[in-house]
Amino acid sequence: MSKILIRGARVLGGEAQDVLIDGETIAGVGTDLPAGDATVVEAEGRILLPGLVDLHTHLREPGREDSETVLTGTRAAASGGFTAVFAMANTFPVADTAGVVEQVYRLGQEHGYCDVQPIGAVTVGLEGRKLAELGAMHESAAGVTVFSDDGKCVDDAVIMRRALEYVKAFGGVVAQHAQEPRLTEGAQMNEGVVSAELGLGGWPAVAEESIIARDVLLAEHVGSRVHICHLSTAGSVEIVRWAKSRGIDVTAEVTPHHLLLTDELVRSYNPVYKVNPPLRTERDVLALREALADGTIDIVATDHAPHPHEDKDCEWAAAAMGMVGLETALSVVQHTMVDTGLLDWAGVADRMSFAPARIGRATGHGRPVSAGEPANLTLVDPAYRGAVDPAGFASRSRNTPYEGRELPGRVTHTFLRGRATLMDGKLA
Repeated sequence: MSKILIRGARVLGGEAQDVLIDGETIAGVGTDLPAGDATVVEAEGRILLPGLVDLHTHLREPGREDSETVLTGTRAAASGGFTAVFAMANTFPVADTAGVVEQVYRLGQEHGYCDVQPIGAVTVGLEGRKLAELGAMHESAAGVTVFSDDGKCVDDAVIMRRALEYVKAFGGVVAQHAQEPRLTEGAQMNEGVVSAELGLGGWPAVAEESIIARDVLLAEHVGSRVHICHLSTAGSVEIVRWAKSRGIDVTAEVTPHHLLLTDELVRSYNPVYKVNPPLRTERDVLALREALADGTIDIVATDHAPHPHEDKDCEWAAAAMGMVGLETALSVVQHTMVDTGLLDWAGVADRMSFAPARIGRATGHGRPVSAGEPANLTLVDPAYRGAVDPAGFASRSRNTPYEGRELPGRVTHTFLRGRATLMDGKLA
């Protein structure tokens, strides 16, 4: 294994230091480290972070390889600075058995651009009627710890209670897609002034908030862990804040797009802005930023949702919901949280590496940048400014809401256990 010396990087945004990688491990951190026979990466002015961890990624394989594969998705992850991603279960077939989660896990190992940890379905076929093989998926080679029917809500309270009871036995967590289905029938966008003016079916905030309120109470009753996926409203923030004040074991995530974009963009009728949960109001966006800054929201997760061109290049009502996000996530977080003074780079490391690794039990990830730790690292040029060009994406899909928008920051290097998956902005 080769040696790499990262020279003069600001570790977690602090003072400039050198970081020596030897094989799969960080061998030393300090100033004026001798290069010896190491390959030198000049990193003056750049930020060195632990490798990013995404707790919410859709890789689409098996079944929808026209929109993404484990290979293309993990290449996109490496381009965005991620060294580990958690792959959602809404594939075809659904990842509700040990066999399917092991298939996804092994594809990630084969391709080697980042670690892939499958998320298991909570219910068989995501149908909400019967618990899936939670224990078997946990005991499989994939070692599943996170379970979600994401894309659908586990709306049956009894099923949700049983899932929380089951995963408690091995320290797992249920990640809930909070959407009361009866309140969102025919919904096309956030319910509010804009939906009324456009005549589009409204998606009320209470559809999310009512499920979160129920589930934090269930988690308290059972004494288990619940994680709230893609939290999107100011009201949801208040419920999670209240739950944490009671000592309930709840964690929550926010997506980059919910930190930046609002439902005003839907006036364009461009389906690139159609997403689940929908883009909300400016008030919600500001509440989400504040909650991420104060720790009420624990992590940023991309909800990377690739779709082929034909599923987005159509009329609004027929379009699929979702946006790609792995390759732009860190730039959006820099723009909304760092450049606004709400978070420093150490805070970014916590929300995008340490905390998601801890929630998902991602061994070897979300570790300190110090000697003896695995060399899972991301190097960022925060001074970069450039317009987003989806033609250069590593993802198989191009459904980004940021095309042509200038965003700050650029990942220049990503290291997975000491091996460069991204070098000088180019995939290895």
